[in-house]
Amino acid sequence: MRRPEKSEYHEYYGRYVDLVPETDAIAVLRAQVDDFGKLEKEFEARADHRYAPEKWSVKEVIGHLADTERVFAFRAFTFVRGDAARLPSFEQDDYVREGRFAARTLRSVMDEYRAVRASTLALFESVRDEKDWDRTGVATDRTFTVRVFPFAMAGHHRWHAKILRERYR
Repeated sequence: MRRPEKSEYHEYYGRYVDLVPETDAIAVLRAQVDDFGKLEKEFEARADHRYAPEKWSVKEVIGHLADTERVFAFRAFTFVRGDAARLPSFEQDDYVREGRFAARTLRSVMDEYRAVRASTLALFESVRDEKDWDRTGVATDRTFTVRVFPFAMAGHHRWHAKILRERYR
């Protein structure tokens, strides 16, 4: 799979895609599984911490990572299967609020994220043909190729892991 070009996604996603200079985003996704355990250990005593009153807690950030990966994976799945349906956007703050992550343990939220990542990897590892990575679909009224999503997911994880490590300690 080649790297996505800027024409293959909405410019907003560039903030995540640009965080993955590697050419094999699936390898990055696989390697990040080790980071899940590190994050869990680093923040287990501060799982409910917020660096400002209106900001998400550590558990909510991890829940957001799982939710966003689910949404991105569903988009990739839909497009790679050739479904022409236009997919809606999602409001991350609503998803975090309705996820009720604060009522859960950090371990349960991390286990969910691990399960989502395992499913994501199974999906992407099943895509073998370059023409399938080239398939497009519409989400949030924007056209994306399938290949954008592994890069966006890996970058999204890096983005939030960096924020956790810089602002939540």
